[in-house]
Formats: sequence, structure tokens, C-alpha cells
Amino acid sequence: MKLKLHTFQVGSPRKRGEGIRVGTVRFLPRGIRKKDYARLDYFDVWFPALAPSRSLIAWARDRDFDESWQTFAKRYEREMIAQTNSRQALLLLAQLAQKVSLSIGCYCGDESRCHRSILQKLIERAARNKL
Repeated sequence: MKLKLHTFQVGSPRKRGEGIRVGTVRFLPRGIRKKDYARLDYFDVWFPALAPSRSLIAWARDRDFDESWQTFAKRYEREMIAQTNSRQALLLLAQLAQKVSLSIGCYCGDESRCHRSILQKLIERAARNKL
């Protein structure tokens, strides 16, 4: 089954076929009011349950991110699978992405070193009932 699942960088212009933009960030953009993030095209819905936890963000902030990326990735994946709310959110997005286009986004410029790349794989696993 092919998912209609994409990724994006928050604040980037929309692309054709992106569908619903889901902001998977812990914090809203600075200086943007909650009622304005969709109007300003950051994302359509804010879903912080799929963002790394505050403690994981703090842990990563204190390290050389390139050196700690693998550890961060494993910790983030464990967080998403261990918590009922995030696990159910993964299952929900997996079901939705089978029917409508969805895009998951974060602020990071380098997707290969961003939780959204891990999140995309987790949603794909959820679609195959492999969580």
C-alpha cells in the first residue's frame, strides 16, 4: 500500500500534492499566535504529541548533534512507541495517509538529521501494523 505521506520544513512554501500540513513541533514558531499559524502557511494543524519530548530536546541541545544523532533517533523512536498518545497518533496518521495526502513538518533544514525523517518511517511501519 502506498501512503500519501510527505515531509516539509515549517515556513517553506507549499508544494503541489502536499495535502494537509501537520506541524510535529514541540513549540510554535516564535512571535506567531496560535490562531495565525495556519493562515501564515506554517502548517494546518499543530500536533506536538509527535514532537520529541522537552527532555529529549534538552538532551540533544547539550550535545554535538552530528555525533549524537543515532542515540537521539533511538530515543525519539522509543518515546513515540512507548507512549499511548503518540503511538495512537502514529496509527491515526497511517490510516489517514492511505486515503488523503498528509505532510509532516518541522523547523529543521536538514531532513536527514530531523525527527520528521524518523516519524515518516514510524508512520509507514504503523501502516504495515509493525509498531
